[in-house]
Amino acid sequence: MAELLRSNDPVLVSFATSLLADAKIPHSVADAHMSTIDGSINAITNRILVADDRLDDARELLADAGVAVEDA
Repeated sequence: MAELLRSNDPVLVSFATSLLADAKIPHSVADAHMSTIDGSINAITNRILVADDRLDDARELLADAGVAVEDA
């Protein structure tokens, strides 16, 4: 799995995971519970991980939807 996006914005995480699910791109959200526990200090962020072989497809999908994703 490769990191696609890192954010504590619940709307952005939900939007991105919805797009990935609709496109049938395997993904998971890592550290979701830890980022909730840390409260508002943002020490730990949610990370959206996608299958290595679909990383380029996922980046393109989010870019087309207007979500800025940094290349690793």
